[in-house]
Amino acid sequence: MFDLKYQLKMLPEKPGVYIMRNNLNEVIYVGKAKSLKNRVKQYFQSSKNHSEKVKAMVSNIAEFEYIITDSEIEALILECNLIKKYRPRYNILLKDDKHYPFIKITVNDDFPKMFITRVLAKDGSKYFGPYTNVSAVNETMELLKKIFPLRTCKKLIRENGERVRPCLNYQMGLCKAPCAGYISKSEYGKIVKGVSDLLSGKDKYIIKNLKNQMESASENLEFEKAAGIRDKIFAVQKVIEKQKIITGNFENEDFINMYSDDKDTCVQVFFLRGGKIIGREHFIIENSAGDDKSQVMADFIKEFYGGTAFVPKYLFLPYIEDKELLEQWLGMKRGSKVSIKIPQKGEKKDTLNLVEENAKITLEHFKLKIMRDKKFYESVLNDLADALNLESIPERIEAYDISDIQGVDSVGSMIVFENGRPKNSDYRRFKINTVKGANDYDSMREILTRRFKHGFDEIKGIQEKKLNLTSGKFCIFPDLIMMDGGRGQVNIALSVLNEFDLDIPVCGMVKDDNHNTRGIIYNNIELQLKSNSNLIKFITRIQDEVHRFAITYHRSLRKKRVLHSVLDDIPNIGEKRRKELLKSFGSIENIKVATYDELIRLSTIDKKAANSIIEYFNSDK
Repeated sequence: MFDLKYQLKMLPEKPGVYIMRNNLNEVIYVGKAKSLKNRVKQYFQSSKNHSEKVKAMVSNIAEFEYIITDSEIEALILECNLIKKYRPRYNILLKDDKHYPFIKITVNDDFPKMFITRVLAKDGSKYFGPYTNVSAVNETMELLKKIFPLRTCKKLIRENGERVRPCLNYQMGLCKAPCAGYISKSEYGKIVKGVSDLLSGKDKYIIKNLKNQMESASENLEFEKAAGIRDKIFAVQKVIEKQKIITGNFENEDFINMYSDDKDTCVQVFFLRGGKIIGREHFIIENSAGDDKSQVMADFIKEFYGGTAFVPKYLFLPYIEDKELLEQWLGMKRGSKVSIKIPQKGEKKDTLNLVEENAKITLEHFKLKIMRDKKFYESVLNDLADALNLESIPERIEAYDISDIQGVDSVGSMIVFENGRPKNSDYRRFKINTVKGANDYDSMREILTRRFKHGFDEIKGIQEKKLNLTSGKFCIFPDLIMMDGGRGQVNIALSVLNEFDLDIPVCGMVKDDNHNTRGIIYNNIELQLKSNSNLIKFITRIQDEVHRFAITYHRSLRKKRVLHSVLDDIPNIGEKRRKELLKSFGSIENIKVATYDELIRLSTIDKKAANSIIEYFNSDK
């Protein structure tokens, strides 16, 4: 039994991390403290100064534990790692967390290539970004290829290496064919510098240089060449137009501000690279309006820059808690000094005000969208209840589908819609274990049986421990089950429900000959729905989503089975070495002809591994 008063007395006056758990032993909050004794005690003192979120969290704390660290920066690092691991419900968790695309130039290569990547690595390459608009970065990339004919292939090209026949990109003027020796390393380097300058914001020099070249070509009566340069100038200007100029410097800066209404907060981030906005992103933090703003900002920075985002040299904020500590942590992640600035006036302050105004507008639009969505889903769920003659609207809907190709890698999917919206956290997928070959009916019987057996097992465990029903993964049963299919699938579901003595309505979603959702089957009768109604659109969305979820899982299993690399058969070559080999050499064919010296240069390849590769491929000759 956890003795709260005793444990509070035993807290040390040292830095560390504290972990709050509920009565299910789930981690619900992770925090760091300069003094564990002072920080943790605050939660259990008078609650009049606590926000509603903190009050709710404290009411759910059954016990806590702590980890002592040598310093506050160690506590911060540990806190970030534990939040990633446990994803506690009362910590700030960014639902829109993502890997942003960057434009990468492999400047360490003899002939660097340029491509879009979402992986930011300390490999000596140049990265430009992050870009938040994927379609915009793709369009930018296409324009850059027209202006700067850098190679995009994965070939391993050395300055004095073996020459090969150039590909179609050379014929199209998109590459200078260094693989064929048509351009020197120094001339190619000038092209690399040009694209780097443009992406760094040094566009005035590039346009001036191109205009000089165009005028020179015109004077020499080389009108076709001049027209080509003119088109390049237009392309450069189009790239520039995508980036709004804010400042005149060339530093990497992020401006972050927030706006709160009476309930939620919107945090807005502007990414400035070379003095220009290359993208912006927003995050809605629900039920946070009563929290201390400086603490919310600090928690956001830890979550946002904790693993997915590029760390710029400067961050501009309106306020912050633990400024020096966060600067130290961010500097460790960046690999060089990071400065957090809180401007009080001038251009930087004006930019922060602009970011706050954008956050306000975004939050207002978010709330309006929620209101519109709520009305729409209430209406469509009422229509569904009326169509099926249900006593009440189905708040929780579960849908099921099977995916396989000729019975291979059969999988099942379960998706959940609550109050008309997808609840991704409750999605489940099943690998078929007992059915051999293509048999959708038996496969469906298996996954439904497993789903409800898990549910009853969880309910039994919860009742024995007298715990909260919401703690399990399967113990909440649906108000309606929707099957991707017709009468056969519906009857399978009904027979499984009968075995568990459950009374849950089941309907099937059927398609026409063109694979468009045409209606639903209920009580062995197909209900015809208007093709343009909101209800048929809603059912179509559910059917498409459950099919997408099933086929995505099926493809991942098939890919693992089919994409068995020949490298997997080489002694001393594991997954890490295999990935670096393919990343560095581009293909199995390049690895086959790689020399011992080229192999040994890779960070993961030692003498033993290099010899194994050479011996393996030489044995085939």
